[in-house]
Amino acid sequence: MLTVWGLKTCDTCKKALKWLADEGIAHQVKDVRADGVPAAELARWIDAVGWEVLVNKSSTTWRGLPDADKDGLDAAKAKALLAAHPTLIKRPVFLFDDEVVVGFRDAQKAALKAQTQKFEA
Repeated sequence: MLTVWGLKTCDTCKKALKWLADEGIAHQVKDVRADGVPAAELARWIDAVGWEVLVNKSSTTWRGLPDADKDGLDAAKAKALLAAHPTLIKRPVFLFDDEVVVGFRDAQKAALKAQTQKFEA
């Protein structure tokens, strides 16, 4: 089953959940703030898509970080920041078996549809 990680208040997450419902794609929802992202799960996402994809540099959380936290960002520092500030994670994060899809644009929609069709066949 597809798992969607996001925020209840995130407009993009709301659009994604509506789209999934309209498409008839079964899913479960987890909130990065309320549920917390386990360290092993975060590591899995970083391994799958890279920390560069997961760090949302256009977020309010990013803009609020001290420059010292943002300067010299590398994999270890990004992982620590994402763990400490889960709202810094680009959303939504879709998990379907071994597939990790981040964001909600046409490319991500196509990837989600392809994954669900693969398992319906």
